[in-house]
Amino acid sequence: MSGNRRKAFLVSAVLVGGAVLMTACQDSEATTDTDAARGSSSASATPSGSSAGSGDQGAEKGSGKGADKGSGTAGKGTGGGDGSGADTGNGEREPVGQVCGANDISWSTRSETQAGGYILIIAKAKQGITCVLPAALPTVAFGSDGTEAGPAEQAVGEQITLSGSTTAYAGVNPKTTGEDGGKELDSIIVAVGDSDPNPVSLKVGTIVVDAPVVTNWHTSPADAVPSN
Repeated sequence: MSGNRRKAFLVSAVLVGGAVLMTACQDSEATTDTDAARGSSSASATPSGSSAGSGDQGAEKGSGKGADKGSGTAGKGTGGGDGSGADTGNGEREPVGQVCGANDISWSTRSETQAGGYILIIAKAKQGITCVLPAALPTVAFGSDGTEAGPAEQAVGEQITLSGSTTAYAGVNPKTTGEDGGKELDSIIVAVGDSDPNPVSLKVGTIVVDAPVVTNWHTSPADAVPSN
């Protein structure tokens, strides 16, 4: 009987051990399946992570394009001028508007007694016109032979913009010699530079012309007195 009980106990122990072993295997398989499922889930998340990385690259690409485009626009906007305008003498250029022609101007003259007597030329832009008298002597000629007045000043003046009530003045001394003689005339021919296609003839009364001179244009009549 003792041998039979021991045998039965061993059989029973083997059965229990087998059951325990089977349970352990089942648990291990379940754990493996769970880990596999988690790994599969992580793997399926990888494309999403890759997509995020692609988005970052797209952002960088877009940012680079934006920066390049902005920089190019700034470069274009800060470019230099076209080189037009009058040279001011300090490396810059002063914008020049429409140059006056004699037919853009309302002209008048006045005889003055200062400095031995001279003719004051008065110039104003016609109504609705804005134009520039260049920094140069007016062209003043006398008689049928076209005798021109020389410069009464050593330096060239500044350009003057005529518009509205702005007035420019130039003084003409028709005779600068001390000898008797000369041409007797009663008008002068005035132009804005030698290339002016429309010079005007201005009545000045009887004058004697001999080695005439003319000043630059000035905005004050007191500055237009010919000293030569």
